[in-house]
Amino acid sequence: MSSPPLLCGLALSLLAAPTLTQGVPTPESVFGHAVGADFELISYAESLDYFRQLDASSERLRLMRVGTTSHGRDWYHAIISSPENMANLQRHVGIARRLANAEDADEEVARALAAEGRAIVSIDGGLHSTEAACAQHTVQLAYDLVREDAGPEVERILDEVILVLWFSMNPDGQDMLAEWYERNLGTPFEVSSLPFLYQKYVGHDNNRDGYMNNTSEMRSVSFATLSYAPQVFYNHHQTAPFPARIWIPPFAEPVSSNTHPLMFRSVNLFGTAMAAYLDSHQMPGSIHRGTGFDNWYPGFIDNVNSFRNTVSFLTETALYRYATPKFYTLSDFPSDRRDLRQDVMYASPWQGGWWRIGDAVRYMIGASMSVLDTSSRYREQLLINRWRAGRDTIERFQSGPPYAYVIDQRQWDAGAADRLVEVRGANGLGVHRATEAFELAGREHAVGTRVVRMDQAFARLAKELLEPQVYPEMVQYAGGPPDLPYDVAGWTLPISMHVSVQEARRPLSEETLAALVPLENNFPDATDIRAPARFAASGAGEALVLSHRRADFAGVVDAAHAAGATVRWIPGEFEPPDGPETGAVPVAGAGLHAV
Repeated sequence: MSSPPLLCGLALSLLAAPTLTQGVPTPESVFGHAVGADFELISYAESLDYFRQLDASSERLRLMRVGTTSHGRDWYHAIISSPENMANLQRHVGIARRLANAEDADEEVARALAAEGRAIVSIDGGLHSTEAACAQHTVQLAYDLVREDAGPEVERILDEVILVLWFSMNPDGQDMLAEWYERNLGTPFEVSSLPFLYQKYVGHDNNRDGYMNNTSEMRSVSFATLSYAPQVFYNHHQTAPFPARIWIPPFAEPVSSNTHPLMFRSVNLFGTAMAAYLDSHQMPGSIHRGTGFDNWYPGFIDNVNSFRNTVSFLTETALYRYATPKFYTLSDFPSDRRDLRQDVMYASPWQGGWWRIGDAVRYMIGASMSVLDTSSRYREQLLINRWRAGRDTIERFQSGPPYAYVIDQRQWDAGAADRLVEVRGANGLGVHRATEAFELAGREHAVGTRVVRMDQAFARLAKELLEPQVYPEMVQYAGGPPDLPYDVAGWTLPISMHVSVQEARRPLSEETLAALVPLENNFPDATDIRAPARFAASGAGEALVLSHRRADFAGVVDAAHAAGATVRWIPGEFEPPDGPETGAVPVAGAGLHAV
């Protein structure tokens, strides 16, 4: 299967490293206050300026441009590691990608690559700008890792780990929140909600775009994640179940049965190690499992990576509002938590008191450092497990159904089928095109039919998205009320997108396999924010007749009007390539032509 290209900026940055200035600046010297100070929020623009200074002053950090945000801001993340690893970054990324694809390496070769490679870890500053501490902690974390007196623990981590640090996952919203909060400080509206969407179009649901990649931000993250092939993906949030100070995996039930078991085992390892790390650094109040935060829905930015054999998880740190402190007493606690009783999943109960954004920042730094520490200690095992999960997946679907998913050429909405194929490619799944007609289980498929073969390392994601979901029947106790889902419980894409997809319950014939060719551009450039609508057309003439059955029909009509074309409606029956329908929509003029 084909792999996405390396980010262009990766090679350019390595070839043109900046001249270092003297000394790594402290955050206080740049911002005029400590990270996490009461009533202070650092904007994305200020963070970016600071990271540029770190880039100029430390050979441990390189700033990488990944595109633009929905509102047009230049967007960057940082790579942090030892100078030696930075000099060999492309080699280590190449190893990670080869192990992730798991196609051309037997176990002996894979183990040799794992011994040589470095653990690549993605950590971010959170998707939701109103969860303000997330994008603050990344500033301090970066400084702690690159400062000259970082200490032996950090040196060990940077020797073993390459950190991909998304210091802001929502630059637009981070700037909006900082401006809104500063404007309202000292007024009755100091902790009021933003009166606008901090993520263009989708607001808080930017964490429901994990597999569709509708937003430009999610496309950039997906593209970079496929490029770097991290073994660990850690996503910060701020909605801990009160009075706990941070929610940490293991996840609640249910979990998807399409995830390789090594992923859940590894997530549990990271979660328990994180809780122990926080307690040993005087940060009590971590809690696990519970009835929320399950691992069922693949639309979350972390969980979609689980089906690509990446150890993926989130945490939820406690939040009051923005950078305003709050004092809690036991009377604020739920009645069942006021006795401060220990239990297995909440072994160090928080006892109340002040909670500040600085406390949330401190917990997040501790959690991120724990992930880096665990990744360092289990470096080689993480790399070989990524390969093993991929090999197991390939072998699983070579020996049993489904062997493939076939997306028929003739569809009610051909554009929806095209979009479904694009979703596969943007998620790292190889898609093939049939160069000859073939038959499958009594059904004829024409030339051009798209086929998702399941003998590929990320095939579990294809199964997760294309098969019907059946949410397990769960109750809070025997005979009790149902344990409701945390979020989306069903998302079968062929059904929701009205696309005909046939599951191959038997292996494809040798003749059919020989006639399949990989589709090009499975991994479109993430910076191409507005992909043009594409219509297949046949025949010749002065007008292009559009099918109004297509989901993207209105957008094409709008674009035609904007280009000065003439758009008409002609009633009656006509026969487009996708089947008969009522009403023709001819578009003419403005240099339009069939694509």
